[in-house]
Amino acid sequence: MFSKPIVKKFEFDEDVASVFDDMLNRSIPFYEEMLNLTTKFALNYLDQNNRVYDLGCSTASTLIKIAQQSKYNLELIGIDNSEAMLKRASQKAHAFGVDIEFLQNDIFNIDLKSSKVIISNYTLQFIRPLQREKLINKIYDSLEDGGVFIFSEKTICEDKKLDKEFIDEYYSFKKSKGYSDFEISAKREALENVLIPYSYDENKKMVLNAGFNSFECLFKWINFGTFIAIKKG
Repeated sequence: MFSKPIVKKFEFDEDVASVFDDMLNRSIPFYEEMLNLTTKFALNYLDQNNRVYDLGCSTASTLIKIAQQSKYNLELIGIDNSEAMLKRASQKAHAFGVDIEFLQNDIFNIDLKSSKVIISNYTLQFIRPLQREKLINKIYDSLEDGGVFIFSEKTICEDKKLDKEFIDEYYSFKKSKGYSDFEISAKREALENVLIPYSYDENKKMVLNAGFNSFECLFKWINFGTFIAIKKG
C-alpha cells in the first residue's frame, strides 16, 4: 500500500485493515515472539472469569491467542476506533470460535471496568503525549490489585547517533522483508507527526508516575520493546 505516492496521513482505514496482519509481520521485528510473550505473561495473572482488555486491538490477534491458550473462561474485550479493523477482528474471532466483545470507540470515551489484565500493543505511540499520560492513569485506576499492564511500543534512543544507527538497522530489516526504499520512505512520511515514540526511560517514568509498583522490559530489539507494569495491592 506504500508503493503509491502518499496523499494523506496514516490512518487505520480499510486499506490498512486489509493488509494489517501481513504488514505487522513485515514491519515489526520478532512480532510473533512479542505476541507469544504478551500472551504467556498475561496468562500468568489470569484466573476464572477475569476480564481482559486490549486497547487498540486491531484484528484481535492477541485476544484470540489468549483465549486459545487459557484454561479459564475469560471476559475478553477489544477496543478500537477503526470500524474496518473491528470488522476483520470479528471475522477472525468467529473463524477461531472465540467469544470476544468488540467496542468501536475512542479509548477515552469508554469507562474501563475493573480488570486483571490490560494490553496495548503499538497503540500508545499514536496518542499525543499529554493524553497518553492520562490514559496510563486511567489504566492504572481500572486494574485490580495484582493486575498487570502489558504494552509494546516503538522507542527512540536518547543518544542521537545511536538512534540513527538503530533506525538504519530497522530499515535494513524492512528491506529484508521485501520493502523498497520508496515504500520505506512513503511510510515514514505518512507516519510523521502521527506516531510519536517515547524512549525507554520516558515510558518507565510515565508508568511509575501513574502508580505502578514495577516496570520491566520483557523483550527488546533495537527500537522496539514489550513492557510489563504491575499494580501491587
